[in-house]
Amino acid sequence: MTLARAARYLAVAILLGAIGAAGLAWWTLERPLALPQSPFEFDVRPGMPLSAVAHELQAANVLPQSWAMIALARFRGVDRAIKAGSYEIETGITLRQLLARLTQGDATQTSLAIIEGSTFAQVRRALRDGGQVRNTVLDLPDAELMARLGAPGQGAEGRFFPDTYFFAAGSNDVAVLRRAHDAMTSRLATAWDKRADGLPLKSPDEALILASIVEKETGRPADRPLVASVFINRLKQGMRLQTDPTVIYGLGARYDGNLHRRDLDADTPYNTYTREGLPPTPIALPGKAAVEAVMHPEPTDALYFVARGDGTHEFSATLDAHNRAVERYQLHRNR
Repeated sequence: MTLARAARYLAVAILLGAIGAAGLAWWTLERPLALPQSPFEFDVRPGMPLSAVAHELQAANVLPQSWAMIALARFRGVDRAIKAGSYEIETGITLRQLLARLTQGDATQTSLAIIEGSTFAQVRRALRDGGQVRNTVLDLPDAELMARLGAPGQGAEGRFFPDTYFFAAGSNDVAVLRRAHDAMTSRLATAWDKRADGLPLKSPDEALILASIVEKETGRPADRPLVASVFINRLKQGMRLQTDPTVIYGLGARYDGNLHRRDLDADTPYNTYTREGLPPTPIALPGKAAVEAVMHPEPTDALYFVARGDGTHEFSATLDAHNRAVERYQLHRNR
């Protein structure tokens, strides 16, 4: 082979390689990403570098390789232009379009604040009345709604983590609810794995139920582990929980703002004065502190507590001591 012919072959090979590389680059940039679900939502935290965003998206199976986004951003000189915010992407988006979204940021954000101790019915109303999401499941029965979130057979109450969620106005309601649901599922599993030994709870679901009761009984951080200790001690001894918030939840719309003796005597699945053990479902959305209190209750021998009237509680190990505390703080008599 002459030197001239070899040079021609080399030139053709380089040209073919360049064409192939260009084709691969075009295919990588313009091919729709295979999202794990649609819509898919994710957050870019303030100060988060491009490499971390790309690696998290690869771990979530949004990107086949993180290097493709990093290389494209550096080639275009926008690797330091990633905007923090909450993003929602849907089927059909390409790598090029995704990078454009990340560099432009979400200019039309809104938010949903899920408050500790609220019920799922209240979350529904907040989303429906806010007008910031596309309503596709908010009017469905709980069972159908949970199936649409990928949790068939699971109850809705207690399953959404209280937090403030940022999202683009007009987002799908499923996407917003799924984020809150996934957050609770993840946090509950982590807390359950790290729970204290000897708890009389058979599953994370039972822990969630008890955490919802603790959440409704007190909003004072210092009292949560103590309230949890009372309920844990009662469960260990086979005592009824006898907690008003479960009765109120069971009354539903019949609750008029006052709890009457007839309410405490009327048997329902949620009446912990008439039934032993935990109620069948959570009664509210517990926050992180309530979940942690149940997983790590204060080691005490307390079996009773009563509100002092200033936001704190008096804890007692015996019925006599509890009765004296009731007289002092509830009946305003000193013995």
